[in-house]
Amino acid sequence: MPTSAPKTRKRVTSALPEHRADYRGTFAPGLRLQDFSRQALCTLGREYLLIGHLQDRVGLPLVMQQFGEDAYLQFSIDEWMCASPVYSLRMQRALGFEGNDVGTVFKNIQLEIGAPPQFMDFQFRLDSPDYGEFWLSHCGALLDVEPFGEAKVKMMCHDIEDPTFDATAAATNPLMKMRPIHRPPRIPTGRFPHCRWSVFIDQDGEATPYEQHENLPRMHATKLAQLKLSLPEENDAGLETGGWRDYSGEFDPGFQLEDLSHRALIAICQEVPVQIHLLARAYMLCAGQRESDEVALELGRRQWIGAAAIAALRLRSALGLEGDGIDAVAKLFQCHPHFHPRDYIDFRVSITGDDRARISIGPCPALDEGDAYSWFATLGAEAHPALDAIAGQVNAHARCHPATPDGSEVLAWEVAIDRAAAPQEEPPELKLGKISRGVGFGLEQRRTLRI
Repeated sequence: MPTSAPKTRKRVTSALPEHRADYRGTFAPGLRLQDFSRQALCTLGREYLLIGHLQDRVGLPLVMQQFGEDAYLQFSIDEWMCASPVYSLRMQRALGFEGNDVGTVFKNIQLEIGAPPQFMDFQFRLDSPDYGEFWLSHCGALLDVEPFGEAKVKMMCHDIEDPTFDATAAATNPLMKMRPIHRPPRIPTGRFPHCRWSVFIDQDGEATPYEQHENLPRMHATKLAQLKLSLPEENDAGLETGGWRDYSGEFDPGFQLEDLSHRALIAICQEVPVQIHLLARAYMLCAGQRESDEVALELGRRQWIGAAAIAALRLRSALGLEGDGIDAVAKLFQCHPHFHPRDYIDFRVSITGDDRARISIGPCPALDEGDAYSWFATLGAEAHPALDAIAGQVNAHARCHPATPDGSEVLAWEVAIDRAAAPQEEPPELKLGKISRGVGFGLEQRRTLRI
């Protein structure tokens, strides 16, 4: 069922102000995403997508350790079936490409944490609104799992991908299917591309619409899923010129973030953190339904430690953060995707002394979900190791100590660098994540910004 004719893409035509190409220089207390240049937001957007992809490299091994392989498989399926359909529809609305055809699904794949560009190097061919194919010229997930043997490859590429791929497709069209043309285990060894899939709308009169996961209505009802993001006006004089205002035109198999306008990139850099939090929420919901809320909170707490450290490790380099002082620590907290979007998490950062900073959270939807299925539900008046893990990626002597909230703050911490104290040890959750080559994977700018 094809969508209506594609819209003509529009251009931004505002004046060009100064924007940050990275985050070298002085800490800016009121820094906003829109204060970064288009190119810097492209860099952040790619990093955020890969960071979101890697959080499962921490969470799922924890499930394996505690509950075994069957639970690992079920968590892998359930969490993506509960999160991907929600954030796929959000991204369609954010970039103006709502539809029910194959091109719509391909656009979603280009903008989701399940398929971070370059690490999961999806290539596409769209033959018609009802049929297309994609293949992976580089699958980082496959290269991570192949050393563990054929059985683990089959679990990922067959048992997990079959239901989760269809769930993503069905969010756009309940009659859409994804079917493998070939996939791993690779025969012959080293087969390239790593896999190839067909995507089509099943027009057969006997075709049965896909039934989405029973938890999906619960996910849609969360404050996170219903969040409305604040964006600058399209004619805002503070926006850089160039690029597409949205992705409402024809599907472009060569699409990159550099195609988008400043405003659209701001939207991306907020929607991807929503994806991150939705996936974490689905993971913790799986734990709560299988075991208890107490288990959900403990697994979520440990997942957050490793995922927060991985994000900090990658962003320190991507943002060009210099030195090991409190300035770099504060900048890292400011830009860390786990504290975005600010419409969801009212997160504040200030520097209070030579080796001191303050981070705090004000009243916000993230603290008001009313359940145990959020990383933020693991926060309280005591110290939290995820916060230490972030600061520790700049300086191993940095710690986050609980502080008394002031004024409109709900939770607060003092971040202190005590160079005489014993350094932090690397969290075991980070060591788990480092099994993936994605933690050190180098992302590239492959072409220039679209004018």
